[in-house]
Amino acid sequence: MFKVSLKDGSLLSVEAEKTLYDLAGDISGGLQRMALSAEVDGTVMDLTRTITQDATVNFLTFNDQKGRDTFRHTASHVLAQAVKRLYPQAKLAIGPAIENGFYYDFDCDVSFTADILKNIEAEMAKIVKEDVKIERFTMSRDEAIKYFEEAGEPYKKELVEDLPEGEEISFYRQGDFTDLCAGPHLPSTGKIKAIALTQVAGAYWRGNEKNKMLQRIYGTAFPKKSELEEYLAAVEDAKKRDHNKIGRELGYFTTSELIGQGLPILLPKGARVIQLMQRFVEDEEQKRGYLLTKTPFMAKRDLYKISGHWDHYRDGMFIMGDPDAEGEVFALRPMTCPFQFQAYLTDMRSYRDLPLRYAETSTLFRNESSGEMHGLIRVRQFTISEGHLACTPEQLEGEFAQCVELAKFMLTTLGLGDDVSYRFSKWDPNNKEKYIGSAEEWENVQARMKEILDDLKIDYTEEEGEAAFYGPKLDIQIKNVHGKEDTLVTVQIDFQLAERFGMEYVDKDGSKKYPYVIHRTSIGCYERTLALLLEKYAGALPTWLAPTQVKILPIADAHHDYAYAVRDLLMENGIRVEVDSRNEKIGYKIREAQMDKTPFMLIIGGKECEEGTVSVRGRKQADLGAMTKEEFLSMILEKVKTRDNN
Repeated sequence: MFKVSLKDGSLLSVEAEKTLYDLAGDISGGLQRMALSAEVDGTVMDLTRTITQDATVNFLTFNDQKGRDTFRHTASHVLAQAVKRLYPQAKLAIGPAIENGFYYDFDCDVSFTADILKNIEAEMAKIVKEDVKIERFTMSRDEAIKYFEEAGEPYKKELVEDLPEGEEISFYRQGDFTDLCAGPHLPSTGKIKAIALTQVAGAYWRGNEKNKMLQRIYGTAFPKKSELEEYLAAVEDAKKRDHNKIGRELGYFTTSELIGQGLPILLPKGARVIQLMQRFVEDEEQKRGYLLTKTPFMAKRDLYKISGHWDHYRDGMFIMGDPDAEGEVFALRPMTCPFQFQAYLTDMRSYRDLPLRYAETSTLFRNESSGEMHGLIRVRQFTISEGHLACTPEQLEGEFAQCVELAKFMLTTLGLGDDVSYRFSKWDPNNKEKYIGSAEEWENVQARMKEILDDLKIDYTEEEGEAAFYGPKLDIQIKNVHGKEDTLVTVQIDFQLAERFGMEYVDKDGSKKYPYVIHRTSIGCYERTLALLLEKYAGALPTWLAPTQVKILPIADAHHDYAYAVRDLLMENGIRVEVDSRNEKIGYKIREAQMDKTPFMLIIGGKECEEGTVSVRGRKQADLGAMTKEEFLSMILEKVKTRDNN
């Protein structure tokens, strides 16, 4: 008998060699039906595996990410089995579960069109209906190489050859299909009640563009058809909200092959919204004691060598000329910190001067890989609300807290405050070469940062390997409409660079010390923030941010003079307004303004001209009735003043 500890703390005596599936049944029939795999002492296993020692067991269902991964990884094998049935000549590559589904890569001389995907889906449905039993077995490395050589599967053979000598390798068999796999998998294919193949894309073998381009089939799977339908509806909505689509359709930005990938052109609408955000940020930072700087877009490599960017970030930089050449070599800046440090060094600093807060609207350049480019979210040139604070050790927690509070204020004002999560990004002690500073220094600063985050009562996760090379950071994370997570705002503690640059201050006792430096953004990258706003509001930006806040729609030529008089009144009070004076029917003008996501439309006809009023239509509330032009002005000014997001 073995002792098994369950998630709820209960302890069971279990017969030797009992399967996890049977154990789930002993606990309850419901758990047995819902369980997809089990975590045994931290390792996720198939339910067909047996208990061979005392263990802690946690059963995983579709409500758990690891359970969903088991479910969808099995679906990827069903996909591969279906493809091999229909196209035996296809060569298998890899097929993992991913966040919202799965994919499998194939080398096949047949192009997988939309019609072919339907045929593959139908074959997958047959495999599910057959409820094929899934069995795990192992081979030695040499046996596995021979097996795939004889099967004509070169990609699988290559994967096995990369494994260490003498390693035992697991396989999964489901009927007429066998695949190399670490698992885990479902006991049979019948649990997968709803599958959809969503798209085909190209993918280089092992992600290397020097290798052959394969066909990657994406799909998703759910235990219920209703859940699949709900997910697919959400995907369609996400496509409609994708800033890359609506941002171009509404005229916020465009791109040009002549300019290059990752270098978007902000059109008047996009440029206006970023200008509004920039003014908001700079005014708010000035209220909070920040000093504005404006530094060069490039510098000699000497600067980056001192900061460490040359050694730790060179691959992400745009360098002019041969980086190993003699003489002066320049590079575009990937961040502003070493430039603002030069501002600090213009004078001898005292503890009385600290904290010293520098802020800058910085244009930065990063050599992102072509596969990472996406609209405005990931680009090669972007603008950021960057800042660096030099402070004493005693001031560190207070200044850090104020940086976090500023970021929260900005995101809440934009309407993004409830959409973010917080990540404590730490160094990876197993890859010390990625960082500067000693292990002891890193552990001490990370402990201090953890204390600060806990004092601030921030609900955060921890992630090793995501720190900057010079210090740990708090990353404020956000997902786009497709569920991909990016960093929107960072607040970083730097305990290294002040000493590297000789940034001293004279303390109370007359001794010279190095300050802590906080690297932070307040609203993040403006382009990325604009993209996320377009997606959140589906292009209908709040009135205070809308590039055009009001469109005046005269019904006939006779109403133009009054329409322009109303326009002038609004413009004099800072409202962004346009007059649609085209010789078109009023219904057409209204529809155009609605399609353009304009917050307010003022319809002007004979009655309005006579009475000095405007007929107001809201983007959301439709007909708001007649108002005097002064009443409307008062209403919209209040919405702008309060930054109303409704």
